[in-house]
Amino acid sequence: MKPSTNRMLNRIKCIYMFIRDHGTVTTQELVEEFGITPRTIQRDLNVLAYNDLVISPSRGKWTTTQKKVKLSS
Repeated sequence: MKPSTNRMLNRIKCIYMFIRDHGTVTTQELVEEFGITPRTIQRDLNVLAYNDLVISPSRGKWTTTQKKVKLSS
């Protein structure tokens, strides 16, 4: 796996765990927490949403779904 792909997957996993641990978060909170651009956060959230791991109950807010996830290290 390319290093850039591995870095992206690790970032997406960290974003998912942050949302899971904090309940509902805003896109801006994620930008500030991870120090990356709003566009990058949005792309990562789109991956999570496509896989039914997060939903947006209102514009700019995100929370995890009830889908069971097994996180490996």
